[in-house]
Amino acid sequence: MCDQEYFEQDRQEYERLGKVTRKQFGVMLGAGMAMMLPQVANAATVTESDVNAATPDGTADCYFVHPASGTAPGVLVWPDIFGLRPAFRQMGKRLAQSGYSVLVVNPFYRTKKAPTADAGSATPIPQLMPLARSLNETTQMTDAKAFIGWLDRQSPVAKNRKIGTQGYCMGGPIAFRTSAAVPDRVGAVASFHGGGLVTDMPNSPHLQASKTKAQFLIAIAANDDMRSPKEKDVLKETFAKANLPAEIEVYTGSAHGWCPPDSQVYNEPLAEKAWSRLLALYGKALA
Repeated sequence: MCDQEYFEQDRQEYERLGKVTRKQFGVMLGAGMAMMLPQVANAATVTESDVNAATPDGTADCYFVHPASGTAPGVLVWPDIFGLRPAFRQMGKRLAQSGYSVLVVNPFYRTKKAPTADAGSATPIPQLMPLARSLNETTQMTDAKAFIGWLDRQSPVAKNRKIGTQGYCMGGPIAFRTSAAVPDRVGAVASFHGGGLVTDMPNSPHLQASKTKAQFLIAIAANDDMRSPKEKDVLKETFAKANLPAEIEVYTGSAHGWCPPDSQVYNEPLAEKAWSRLLALYGKALA
């Protein structure tokens, strides 16, 4: 789970490196703006729209983007605690330009339509914790089934190819549980600076995911690894024992939250490395 103290430490380090000032970030993020991601080579023309997906608990507002012609493997994206916002729309569109039908969801739809963080990723974490605490294993599993089902009802989604799912921060364990909720449909799972992947409970996300047939990419922030140095070893041992392909790496020099382009600790070179590994994963598992 996101930690306000950790984010503040990261922001101070980012300022110390001279990459951006607090004021510059406040102006950009308060306006809901995201840094521009690098362009996709040979990008597919895409179609994008705001959509509603029915779940057992109501209707979720989401963003759906896919190549304008033909079919493509489906991908379900779980945002971080700051929710569905311009940065994640941008990331979803970039993935669609790379050849995927992408659904980016608002995980907090039960409480509030997007945007759920008033100042984007500059929103204080304590303001968002009630939203995060409104979710649990049950809501995550039922939502996962509903969103995968929604994808499979869309004509741009290739039904003869597996679906991928990726999560950021609190979305990491939800992506793990998505594979457990729909094990016969999900073929690839990616977690980026995921929090709470490993717990000491029998329903820990890593244990649930280990009972699937998916392939995994787990990108760990360096400062998260310092906080929980044994987690990577538990993940490696668990997936090896389950005979599941899993790329597990600590991204040296990264801070928690480094992947979204509007993050206060966005690290473009390392974010691009993680992105390239994501495409490699999907290229193998969703082919």
